[in-house]
Amino acid sequence: MQRRLANVNMWTVSAAIIMILLFLPNLTIVTGIFSPANENWAHMKEFVLGSFIKTSLILISTTALLTIFIGLSLAWLIAQYQFPLRKFLKWALILPLSIPPFIGAYTYHGIVNYTGVIQTTLRDRFEMNLNPSFFDIMNLPGAIFIYTMFLYPYVYTITRIFLSQQSASLIESARMLGKGPWRTFFQVVIPISRVSIIGGASLVVLEVLNDYGVVKYFGIQTFTTAIFQTWFGLGDIESSIKLAASLMGFVILILMIEKLLRGRRQYSYSTTKVRPLPLIELKGWKAITATGYGLLILSLGFFIPIIQLIDWMFLTLGTIPMGEFLTYVKNSVTVAGISAFAIIVFALIVGNFSRLVHGKVAKLLPKLTILGYSIPGAVIAVAVVTAFIALDRFLAPLYQMLGVGTTLVLSVSLTMLISAYIIRFFAIGYNSIESGYDKIGTDFRDASRLLGVGLTKTFFKVDVPMLKGAIISGYILVFIDILKEIPLTLILRPFNFDTLSTKAFQYASDEKIMEASQASLLIVGISALAIVIFYKFLEKEPD
Repeated sequence: MQRRLANVNMWTVSAAIIMILLFLPNLTIVTGIFSPANENWAHMKEFVLGSFIKTSLILISTTALLTIFIGLSLAWLIAQYQFPLRKFLKWALILPLSIPPFIGAYTYHGIVNYTGVIQTTLRDRFEMNLNPSFFDIMNLPGAIFIYTMFLYPYVYTITRIFLSQQSASLIESARMLGKGPWRTFFQVVIPISRVSIIGGASLVVLEVLNDYGVVKYFGIQTFTTAIFQTWFGLGDIESSIKLAASLMGFVILILMIEKLLRGRRQYSYSTTKVRPLPLIELKGWKAITATGYGLLILSLGFFIPIIQLIDWMFLTLGTIPMGEFLTYVKNSVTVAGISAFAIIVFALIVGNFSRLVHGKVAKLLPKLTILGYSIPGAVIAVAVVTAFIALDRFLAPLYQMLGVGTTLVLSVSLTMLISAYIIRFFAIGYNSIESGYDKIGTDFRDASRLLGVGLTKTFFKVDVPMLKGAIISGYILVFIDILKEIPLTLILRPFNFDTLSTKAFQYASDEKIMEASQASLLIVGISALAIVIFYKFLEKEPD
């Protein structure tokens, strides 16, 4: 009995420490709201804060609507109809997610600018000298286009999986009642898919709010760019905290709206005989249109930027010393690998705690730890910096005893960057591990306990081997997201420490977009490979 209690206490204490460390830094943002306002904040509040809100609202609302239109229409085509290249498009339409929006932004700018392939071809081949402003993409509509093309897979993937698992009786009943394809789509498909549509769109909105690369490169003023400018341009961390708090409040409001839009309406089966949707074969111009639509979106979101990046790569081979490039690769793999490993370990501990300890509090607390994913990276960066500076000040006497000549140790190290990654992306790893725990259940664990095996030994001998798939998939997803992260890395990286993503961003910002192609292609290649593995081989669903 004492041994069991000790094991439970070990898991409880470990999980409690992890949850506190994950949640505590964000409290610094909340407390920053109540700090005295300075002149910079008073000026921003009066003159520019409204502009940040307006621009952010236009970005997220328009992008959300466009990604819903594209994602839902593609999901319905793939789930309901048979047409040429359907099996290829089914998984290939996810590939734009492997291209970070900031890479897509500078690639498309390179394609359409005055020296780009489009205007050069029009001038040289067709002797057409059009107004260059007609091709200007570095504006708000251009940013919306970039976000839409590279983020629609969130809506497409979630909605397609939902639709492919729906009972055919729902659609057949609508047809028996005399509803045509369009009325069935608008009156049946959209209502039953509402939860998945809103879930995918909410991820799009959070990604847009978190992004820094596109809006910085295009010169668009949003909350994230304002936080960077206030911090690094004005050296005003107090106003940065207040901006971060405003953005956090903005995100919380969006999440509340999402919850209201989801509502309490649920759609469940009235029978246990659930048949997947039968595919309807399209012929003639309808088949051509369906295939053409899918290939058009895939080309805009993947093939066109990839072809341009490959062309730039061959033009700039050898311009970046191989040793320097390998350093960026090593830095990227190191921080992403260590952070992903720590996230999976912490997720296993917190998930096991949630299984062992019953009660509402034990179920609620782990959910609070995943809120970091809904908070933009710039906000988390401000929170982590503030927390680590306070920690360094607290440990200053210890530094003096050890003979350290500075009071800033942890706040200028990789520890701070890795900690921020863990807070930001813990939700991805935890959701994967939690779903793994749900699948394996508790029967094998209980059998092991009946045989007299302790909780910790049961965890390593029984649970971990059965969770291997969830661990691997969670690690892959976390690793890729960290590899593409920009705001956190730019703010928190130690001096003279560059990753593939930061170097690509710096080259693009310096208008060396061709030199940025090598790092960008490596990021995209690794991400695309991981996405294909995850969705094509780990996702098991009826065709």
